[in-house]
Amino acid sequence: MDLKGKCAIVTGSSAGVGAATALLLARRGASVLINCTKSTEAAEAVAAQCRALGADAFVVSANVADDADCVRLAAAAMARWGRIDMLVNNAGTTKFVAARKLSGLSAQDFHDIYSVNTIGVFQMVRACEDALRASHGAVVNVSSIAGQEGQGSSIAYAASKGALNTLTVSLARVLGPEARVNAVLPGFIETGWLQAGLGDAYEASRQAYKDSAALAEVLTPEDVADSIVWLLTAGKVTGQLLRVDAGRAVGRLQGRPA
Repeated sequence: MDLKGKCAIVTGSSAGVGAATALLLARRGASVLINCTKSTEAAEAVAAQCRALGADAFVVSANVADDADCVRLAAAAMARWGRIDMLVNNAGTTKFVAARKLSGLSAQDFHDIYSVNTIGVFQMVRACEDALRASHGAVVNVSSIAGQEGQGSSIAYAASKGALNTLTVSLARVLGPEARVNAVLPGFIETGWLQAGLGDAYEASRQAYKDSAALAEVLTPEDVADSIVWLLTAGKVTGQLLRVDAGRAVGRLQGRPA
């Protein structure tokens, strides 16, 4: 899967799924814009790894919740390469609140989470629209199984990802036939971000997920990156919500095989 000559923006790519995606794209020959909001040092380290793989890579610090920053990200890519072939909307945020604790979420929490997870995606696609149409490019939005199951780090997070799923389908219809838009919906991913958010509950949550999944596994950032890059290159696939969940939706039979 040779991506030489192709250029990609990956938001939220200083660590985790975003970093793994940027590195995989670089390994396939694509040029990559690495984005972060605060972790500039970590983002520069990812860019250096991409360059070590022979790719052109550079860092732009920007907050996708800010429309002007989204425009600036797209402009930076165009100034560097004159084209945008791929956009991976990976930047995301949450607030870890138990589902039953409705008092733990404020209206501002919803605004903060939606501004990145849903509105930020729309703003990035809008900023890159002309370039993506011109290149017959592709967008992959990083959603979550929380958007289908209605559970996750918080109700606000699940709702934002449910909205993102609908947004993905709408944008696929609007950007066609020139450009494609899909989403990947990961399950439990082994990341420092999730471990920090769950704290003492991390190991129990990880094991519970494995117990409920047909493959008895959780995901790595690289697992999700594989699916993202596949969607970026699947030329006749658009408007799809691809679950990458180690078989959680299928479920796992209990007990030993007969």
